[in-house]
Amino acid sequence: MTILQNLTQTIESRKVASPDSSYVAKLFSKGEDAILKKIGEEATETILASKEGDKTHLVYETADLWFHCMVMLSYHGLSADDVLAELARREGLSGIVEKAARGLS
Repeated sequence: MTILQNLTQTIESRKVASPDSSYVAKLFSKGEDAILKKIGEEATETILASKEGDKTHLVYETADLWFHCMVMLSYHGLSADDVLAELARREGLSGIVEKAARGLS
């Protein structure tokens, strides 16, 4: 089992726990807006870490961002496996071609 699969299982088990005992449960109890707010905060912190050029801090903030994105995916009944399947589908495609196939430019 990969770290992403382990983390998915942990998120799934904790989202039904008491909000007093689990950070994930607390986020879920507050609803989607709270989860999305955390993603926005973590995305901003990731950008700032990149601009600072501190690689250790950048990795730390990226891990926080990924974690909160996984919480969001779980909220919608999805997991990292769904994202990985989409990345696999896109593998070998030009980004320009892939976006055009989705009607994006």
